[in-house]
Amino acid sequence: MAVILYELCGADNLRFSPFCWRTRLALRHKKIQYKTIPVKFTEKYKLKFSNQDRVPVLNDSGTIISDSWAIAKYLEDAYSGSPALFPGSRGELYAKMTNDWMDKLNPIIHRSIITNIYEKLDPPDKKYFRQSREARFGTSLEQIQLTFEESKETLYDALSPLRAHLMDRPFVSGSAPAYSDFSVFGTFRWIELVNAFSLISDNDLIYDWYARMRLHMNIE
Repeated sequence: MAVILYELCGADNLRFSPFCWRTRLALRHKKIQYKTIPVKFTEKYKLKFSNQDRVPVLNDSGTIISDSWAIAKYLEDAYSGSPALFPGSRGELYAKMTNDWMDKLNPIIHRSIITNIYEKLDPPDKKYFRQSREARFGTSLEQIQLTFEESKETLYDALSPLRAHLMDRPFVSGSAPAYSDFSVFGTFRWIELVNAFSLISDNDLIYDWYARMRLHMNIE
């Protein structure tokens, strides 16, 4: 059985989930051949076999793993002969710290791009997304989303630690990318794919890192 990745899908087969991109890059880094199954917001029944309803989900010849961090740990152990996701003696600890930091940052970014996400969905998913998010926040999507200038300023300030970290190294993980980079890249790929990349200035160190990541991982 092939390795199968179940991942979030928007309109026109758009794969924009930051968490699914973490797993995509981990699989590429490990040089593991895989196929994907798209799961829209209104298609959570496709994940019933995993006993939960969130992507990503990995099916590796019958071994089922959900959650991007759990998948990364599984891949590191199960495919130990391929390039390491957590290089170095403290690689896993460092990657977990970065992963957790991005998990805290993503909700801030979510508020900056929530209507962009909405516009990238098919009509049934748009209805689900609006109803579920407005119930969660207690207001409309349009009221949830920050203004462009507020979003840009908030994001710039929130990313200050990453910017400082990249001043003396080409990648988050050091001289070459690894899972710490994938955790961060997933979020910026999310921003780009929902047409909100103008929130990142093209003279920012982070913009340069993102370009290096795309080139290194062969992402068009």
